Amino acid sequence: SNAPMRPTQTVTIEVPADLLRRARRSTGEGITATVRRGLELVASRSAYEELRRLRGKVRLSVDLVALRRDRQ
Repeated sequence: SNAPMRPTQTVTIEVPADLLRRARRSTGEGITATVRRGLELVASRSAYEELRRLRGKVRLSVDLVALRRDRQ
């Protein structure tokens, strides 16, 4: 992969064999990639929930003409 190396941590976890089997079947990947994907989903859900909490509390001013001009 072309992604820069990030610090990693080796962990030992116990999970139900059936859950791991179903998750691996769903991702089509190995154990590490499947667990990593699950952790990313949990993390992104937390970020999404935080954005939902901010809904209506943050004011954004957008100049659509300037945005369109910038895209050209």
